[in-house]
Amino acid sequence: MAGPNLEIFKFGLYLFFPLALMVQFGSPDWYRKNVIPYKDSIFPKESATYKPPHTRTGVVAELERLKAQRILRKKERSELEVSKDAKKATERLV
Repeated sequence: MAGPNLEIFKFGLYLFFPLALMVQFGSPDWYRKNVIPYKDSIFPKESATYKPPHTRTGVVAELERLKAQRILRKKERSELEVSKDAKKATERLV
């Protein structure tokens, strides 16, 4: 077998390697320099994200808004289909 010197080396490496990584990548300067700019480019700002309502009245108002939005989209879609049908009918006549 290898002997005690190898075991001491392995023990030192097992302790040194994780500690060195924590010192290098755990420093606040490294975090500010490398992580925060990258995080800002990936994730949206907190003010731009959707915040769901927390009260009953807020939930009801949000559901009404979504329902009105859905009805409006359905109406626009039906008007678009009617205009396409009218166009096809005029093309057949011509």
